[in-house]
Amino acid sequence: MKAIILKEKERLDELQRNGYQIIQNPDKFCFGMDAVLLSGFVNVKPDGTVLDLGTGTGIIPILLEAKTRASHLTGLEIQEESADMARRSVALNDLSEKIDIVIGDIRRADSFFPSASFDVITSNPPYMIGEHGLRNPDTPKAIARHEILCTLEDVVSQAAKLLKTGGHFFMVHRPFRLAEIITVMTQYKLEPKRMQLVYPFVDKEPNMVLIEGVRGGKPRMTVEKPLIIFKEPGVYMPEIRDIYGY
Repeated sequence: MKAIILKEKERLDELQRNGYQIIQNPDKFCFGMDAVLLSGFVNVKPDGTVLDLGTGTGIIPILLEAKTRASHLTGLEIQEESADMARRSVALNDLSEKIDIVIGDIRRADSFFPSASFDVITSNPPYMIGEHGLRNPDTPKAIARHEILCTLEDVVSQAAKLLKTGGHFFMVHRPFRLAEIITVMTQYKLEPKRMQLVYPFVDKEPNMVLIEGVRGGKPRMTVEKPLIIFKEPGVYMPEIRDIYGY
């Protein structure tokens, strides 16, 4: 592992995978449980190629490199500061030959990559629509959480263009938009094939949904058993500890 110089307010976090670490800036945006759960939900066949739309600091490509035997992974990120941290994290973990970080707009992803060129596409996109909870639309945190620079349809339509026929699309989102998610995926011929709802506690409503679609797939979806985060406050369920690599 290479030595690294951290910039002001940056920190180095352990990933519990292959000794990997990631550079983050809490004042900008740090990855959350949703990214980790998405990496646990994703399947990549050996030698598959992966694109992560809106990669942030590169958490999903790094976790998937540790988990899978993908031949190559690419992260697309519009915010230059986040992309810079992602690139330095990739270099820190000696993964520069396996992972590329590209600066660019999700809405124009098909101008950066050839059509039908990826086996797997992942995304942990902005969840919120409208002005809900939005204070400063120019902050990195707002851009990561709100549909300011891209919409759900932008993510799905670009994934449909860049996936090979039979390729797999994996996304984490919010259950309150599930009807819209399924409608948009079906519209762009990313047939929903697998879904899992995530609950903070067994007696609470779900607060995340993990969904997989196949480009050109036939209609039939499997709903997996619920994923519960906490056994009690501060105590993860065994499945969550496994996903985190504890």
